[in-house]
Amino acid sequence: MPISIDQFEAHDVDSEPTNAERVLRFLARNREQAYKATEIAEETGVNRNSIHPVLMRLEAQNLVRHREPYWAIGDPDAVRSASVFHEIASFLDDELGPERCAEWIEAAERGE
Repeated sequence: MPISIDQFEAHDVDSEPTNAERVLRFLARNREQAYKATEIAEETGVNRNSIHPVLMRLEAQNLVRHREPYWAIGDPDAVRSASVFHEIASFLDDELGPERCAEWIEAAERGE
């Protein structure tokens, strides 16, 4: 069965984990320790210029904790919930195709 060109363009079989996923996986595997941001960047391969914004977004979601200058994995329930949500969203994207913002806007404009 053919797929749309949008699905074709968005489809990435060998997709790399996001920077946030790399950081969370690293900190979860090393949950008994806290690290400086530069150490996390080195261990995860996340660019040093990107690591602070990534950590700050994760902190806002209670996925990591911060006590200057160290970072550690956050609330286990929040991390677990985020992981489950990510798995479900990935499954639905695979089954139904990724959501496209333009389609949502068009439907809203049509009053659907």
